[in-house]
Amino acid sequence: MEFRHLRYFLVLAEELHFGRAAQRLSITQPPLSLNIQQLEASVGTALFQRNSRGVQLTAAGQAFVPAARALIDQAGQAVQEARDVANGLLGHLQIGFAGTLLHLGLPALLQRFEADHPRLRLVLHELSSAEQLVDLGHERLDVGFVHTPRVPPGFSSVLVSRQPFVACLPAAHPLARRRKIHLADLAPEPFALVSRTVSPDYRERLLGLCTDHGFAPAIRYELRHWLSVAAVVSQGLAVALVPAALRQSGLAGAAFVPLDRPTPHYETRCLWKTGREPVALTAFLDHVRAMAQPLE
Repeated sequence: MEFRHLRYFLVLAEELHFGRAAQRLSITQPPLSLNIQQLEASVGTALFQRNSRGVQLTAAGQAFVPAARALIDQAGQAVQEARDVANGLLGHLQIGFAGTLLHLGLPALLQRFEADHPRLRLVLHELSSAEQLVDLGHERLDVGFVHTPRVPPGFSSVLVSRQPFVACLPAAHPLARRRKIHLADLAPEPFALVSRTVSPDYRERLLGLCTDHGFAPAIRYELRHWLSVAAVVSQGLAVALVPAALRQSGLAGAAFVPLDRPTPHYETRCLWKTGREPVALTAFLDHVRAMAQPLE
């Protein structure tokens, strides 16, 4: 049975006349008759009754009409869905992100994209930068938002933002009300820091920054998320150096104070595997590029 057979059957079922049905189908009567015979052979029973008075549907033919229409409709939907996927209008994207992106414009980016592509489904996964790189490599993610100053081999990227580090202090700390502070003033304090497995590049950069200011920080807390670092500080348990975007977290009990000297920039990049750019991902990356400047 072919979909052509179903289409011919439905037209003949509506016209109940081989001549008119053939005219609607832009074919002659012999191929129409042949296709109906092939369909009836496939079904295993007569669908039309032919006599001198014309053509009538048999009981089996009447029962077959709604089923044939459903099959034609399903085929049409399948074709349209395939075209929509190919055109980037339908499907889903697996997106990785680090928690600080919630304060760097990611929600606005997602809302804008979903408004423009309502039939594309975005699935978000909060992961560390290291975890995202693994999942991107194994194609479990289509795209990731990672914090790294370096683009690994085999990946393409868009620089989303660059921001300085600031001191994060308990709100009651004597230095919390200063406009700027000198990093060496924090040397006696216990520090909270992200763990090496989560953000090795920036951990080493921050440790190097402290060394440049003449001290090795006493690391008391090693945590998996920058927000966790700021939360520990807000409880009065430590001080920290954190990305400036965390000032927008609204975390009670924490104060964010600029340093009096430049710090390494904390860079956020949108990464994807080079050469793996389906249409839906290309559309998403266009939105990322368009919003990258406002995210800085």
